[in-house]
Amino acid sequence: MSDYKKINIRNKRATFDYEILEEFTAGIVLYGTEIKSIRLGKASMTDCYCYFEKGELWIRGINIAEYGWGTCNNHSPKRDRKLLLTAKELTRIERASQDKGITIVGLRLFLNERGLAKVVIGLARGRKAYDKREYLKENDAKREMDKAMKRFK
Repeated sequence: MSDYKKINIRNKRATFDYEILEEFTAGIVLYGTEIKSIRLGKASMTDCYCYFEKGELWIRGINIAEYGWGTCNNHSPKRDRKLLLTAKELTRIERASQDKGITIVGLRLFLNERGLAKVVIGLARGRKAYDKREYLKENDAKREMDKAMKRFK
């Protein structure tokens, strides 16, 4: 099994805090040693979100740790990174994000078959506290059902 299939960095907090309405897969612009750190699994997506600036989509909050063997050419771990999407997808996302209560969050960072880093972003609506409790109850019920099904097999 190749290394690229193992890299799957998730933003677990996003699915808890937000109701995901739609997902998009975007390329990400990386510098020098950033891809090496991602291949080692040294990245975190907690509290990351996307924003538009001059018609381009940027992601903020991805922490890609400095590469251990990097020299003075090492990257800045918390810089904003540009996302690569088609013009049609960008206009669609920008229109949807202008609605009240809609935000763009990063959900997952992975490497595709060719070894390129991709980010799954989602149009999301925030959950209220009671929605979060309901979400936890549903997940517990699903987990219990799965356990019961495994026992009878």
